[in-house]
Amino acid sequence: MTKKPMRRNLGRGLSTLLADVDLGNNRPTQRPVADSTVPIEKLHANPDQPRRFFAESDLEDLANSIKTKGIIQPLIVRPNPNIPEQYQIVAGERRWRAAQMAQVHDIPVIIRELDDTEVLELGIIENIQRADLNAVEEAVGYRQLMDRFGHTQEKLAEALGKSRSHIANLLRLLTLPDEVISYLKEGKLSAGHARALVPATNPAALARTVINKGLNVRQTEALAKSGGKQLSTKRQLQPPKDADTRAIESDLSAQLRLKVSIDHRQSSGKGEVRISYSTLEELDELCQLLSR
Repeated sequence: MTKKPMRRNLGRGLSTLLADVDLGNNRPTQRPVADSTVPIEKLHANPDQPRRFFAESDLEDLANSIKTKGIIQPLIVRPNPNIPEQYQIVAGERRWRAAQMAQVHDIPVIIRELDDTEVLELGIIENIQRADLNAVEEAVGYRQLMDRFGHTQEKLAEALGKSRSHIANLLRLLTLPDEVISYLKEGKLSAGHARALVPATNPAALARTVINKGLNVRQTEALAKSGGKQLSTKRQLQPPKDADTRAIESDLSAQLRLKVSIDHRQSSGKGEVRISYSTLEELDELCQLLSR
């Protein structure tokens, strides 16, 4: 018997769960205000927290920030279901750990009555919104939300401030072989490389070729379309950019505050300028700038 996705009986939706939680920089919500402060010894980590690894160097940086600026973003907690008059962390365990390193005694919190399902859901969402996740970790988070809670791509996109195409493209990465996914986790391949390999019939073999030859994304796309046939020398190796081109790229990047890449072909004098953006807000600012 096929197990149906777990759904809440409560009438609250994903947007309601997120209403008090400013988890990412893409959501134009007002920063929530703490309900109260709680002694740090009364807070406990959630044993079902999806994120298990916290880099020591990141915690030290955050602890130093907390020492000088305090905890700006309150933690989301719920009454601990196992210990009376104690609280369980729903979102903000990283801040709690750093606060211990900074020897902070009282923690600003927002207290909410949440069931176990909602706690798990918010834990996954908080991890998705973190900037340091690799593409695979983010994709796994989306898949968990869809499989365990019955969310659609459209619902996730609206609630999390992401584009539907962003979510769909990341989910496609999970169809790649484990070998390719490992390369992606290790940083040997970028998400752009991996997306180019999704439709290929032999993605693992092509991934090894891409890594060994140091191919860029466009070359990887061409390799995948060719079915793995060797690229011509002209297409396989591109001459290094001259100092003038690199200087122009640097100037434009500084002016636009976005990544700019210039592909200039000396033989014809033609070329392309590519501007990369990370959020819809950056795209909107770019459009406004270009329309002036």
